[in-house]
Amino acid sequence: MTNFLRTVSKIDTLFSLFLNRNENFGKFSGCNTSKFYSPKVKLQSSNTKFRGYKLEFGAFNLKNLPRLDEVKQIAADIKSRKLKPIYFLMGEEPYYIDKLSDFIEDNVLTEEERGFNQMVLYGRDVSIDDIVGNAKRFPMMAEYQVIIVKEAQDLSRNIEKLVDYAKQPQPSTILVFNYKYKTIDKRKSLYKTLNKMGVVYESKKLYENQVADWIRRVLSPKDYSISPKASQMLVEFLGTDLSKINNELEKLQIILPKDTQISPEHIEENIGISKDFNNFELRKAIGDGDVKKAHQIINYFAENPKDNPMVVTVSLLFNFFSQLLYFHGLNDKSPRNVASALKINPYFVNEYITAARNFPMKKVSSVVGTLRDFDVKSKGVGANAVSQGDLLKELLVRIMR
Repeated sequence: MTNFLRTVSKIDTLFSLFLNRNENFGKFSGCNTSKFYSPKVKLQSSNTKFRGYKLEFGAFNLKNLPRLDEVKQIAADIKSRKLKPIYFLMGEEPYYIDKLSDFIEDNVLTEEERGFNQMVLYGRDVSIDDIVGNAKRFPMMAEYQVIIVKEAQDLSRNIEKLVDYAKQPQPSTILVFNYKYKTIDKRKSLYKTLNKMGVVYESKKLYENQVADWIRRVLSPKDYSISPKASQMLVEFLGTDLSKINNELEKLQIILPKDTQISPEHIEENIGISKDFNNFELRKAIGDGDVKKAHQIINYFAENPKDNPMVVTVSLLFNFFSQLLYFHGLNDKSPRNVASALKINPYFVNEYITAARNFPMKKVSSVVGTLRDFDVKSKGVGANAVSQGDLLKELLVRIMR
């Protein structure tokens, strides 16, 4: 790896994109890069049905993968009545927060008990004092009462006031906080107290290269499987939004019989994602050097810009060529090591091997520089009068020449 970095540092001034004195790789239109070429894609807000992509690099970190085993264990403890007085569910990924909250709502009390003993509050409408006041009440004709505080992140300014109650919680109250998109400070007394007296679960956002494995793990217990290409299509269309992905998977499970392997054809027919004209196929066509197919896909994107925003295409191509750059630096290019190093499904390894033949390291560095320029143009800087379709066509020509 050391030799690789030495080689990279000599390639043109384009690699000023990646190297700086702080041991971090450089900037790509506002992206932060760390010392590994294993990319993640972070989403920014947008009013369209797609999210605008902001490119950011980081080492693949298994700790960021939501721990299904931890979620299952919490649910199993609740089911077996090993209940805690406080469940503080926090983090950037709302999917598991909602799942655990709904599980508590449906499983702690019987249907008859819920009428008098189950309460849903919203952070924007209550104070910590209001919540504590309700939590100190006793249940009516039941062993427990359940209080669920949704949108609890709206209480973030005063959340530390909860610490006194957390030190001596009412044992007959199950108090649940849905603290989405934020976390509490783990150095402070509240976190330490909650962790000691109750359950603190942090739901972390997945990196894009982790979502395919998550899809497989979600489907497996339900007697479904999915092909790598179909999984990739979902990720490219829906990003890392687990709730949206799960909704589409549930639709497919209604339509398809058990023991079905979900295929690209199933995705195209039932979700509306083209199996032939998408970013996944564009990436493959470029890597294969298939100019004709790549132009067909780009022309389709140009005719359907709302469904195929350029900013997404540029970010995913940047992701691909970044991994390809890392591939060139590997001493061991065996399929197993490539899959492990790039954090990709072994199914896709041959695509990288083929692409590396068509794009040597110096060419890859040039493509990265080109993508940087077009990332800026796709956001309207210096190309206001040019359509995104025309920009995509120009981008493809510059990549493939």
